[in-house]
Amino acid sequence: MKPNLIILIPSIGGEELVYLQHLTSELPEDKLMSFVALYNGKRRKADQVLLGCVLGFVCVAGIQRFMVGQTGMGLLYLFTGGLCFIGTIVDIINHKRLTFEYNEKMARESMAMVYAYQ
Repeated sequence: MKPNLIILIPSIGGEELVYLQHLTSELPEDKLMSFVALYNGKRRKADQVLLGCVLGFVCVAGIQRFMVGQTGMGLLYLFTGGLCFIGTIVDIINHKRLTFEYNEKMARESMAMVYAYQ
């Protein structure tokens, strides 16, 4: 019996859980454990991105974009004050979507690494 992803990955959300279950449905147990180890090291929690958004609003704009690997947008936010704070406010509202998009990318990278090291 395959281990449950809810137990293996702490603080996983519903949409992310469904995506990962679909992505890893064909993996044998040993490769699944390798995937989980790689993915846990790369993924971001929504709370971390929200904290970056709030810090970006209060201190230095764009921190949240750097956290999710969007360096260009991070620099744009940094030099424009979070696009006059409007972009930062939008990111605070959409922090879960930003996190999910980043985690999707990290899941695909982790899956590619698992298959590359057979």
